[in-house]
Amino acid sequence: MAMAEIRPAQNSIGDALPKSIDDLPPPGTRRWVIRRKAEVVAGVRAGLISIEEACKRYSLSVEEFLSWQRAIDRHGLRGLRTTRIQDYRTIDRVEPEDESPRS
Repeated sequence: MAMAEIRPAQNSIGDALPKSIDDLPPPGTRRWVIRRKAEVVAGVRAGLISIEEACKRYSLSVEEFLSWQRAIDRHGLRGLRTTRIQDYRTIDRVEPEDESPRS
């Protein structure tokens, strides 16, 4: 039985830092895994591509791109997991205190 290649886990956006525009996901990418989202955010932050260019290249809305940035800033790369997004949003929301009397 062959062993699968083991890659180190990416814990910060620095792990996904593209060095040139060729390191970014290809134009028209439709399947957005954590690594690809982080590469696009890192590319914009590094000045390789503007937000407007990234949104056009990947058919994203500015709001969607900004939500990726916020997720990274608040929760690191794990915040980009779509299956866990609701958990993180719940943590961020401040719940009002229950003012009803307790029995």
